[in-house]
Amino acid sequence: MIVVERIAPDSSAHRISIREHELLADMMPPDGQDEGPDPHDLYDAALGACKAMTLVWFAKRQGIPLEDVRIGVIRDASEERKGVYKLTTRIAIDGPMTDEQREKLFAVADKCPIHKLMADGQTEIETVPVRQGE
Repeated sequence: MIVVERIAPDSSAHRISIREHELLADMMPPDGQDEGPDPHDLYDAALGACKAMTLVWFAKRQGIPLEDVRIGVIRDASEERKGVYKLTTRIAIDGPMTDEQREKLFAVADKCPIHKLMADGQTEIETVPVRQGE
């Protein structure tokens, strides 16, 4: 389970606990103090991280000499209220690969689980009220 807890009564920042890991999330000024990425940043970062890890995983399994991966994620939320949230990923890879190996890696990036979930999946969300401490 992931747990999100407000850090202090006068703060908009929250601690996110995931297994043994912790990170902060916050809103940008003027609503927050920018003590961590905002929820949109975390959503977008999940896509970039998944693509990068998928490339590394695939390269290892296929014996492709991938040495470095860099993913940039650019957000266009200008039509988010209309239901359109556009993410553009820019992928830079390095290593002594053939053109064919590079093309395979670029193709597999769109098959990462988060890309497929965001683009093709349907997320169902249930909100369950509980008392503090439950």
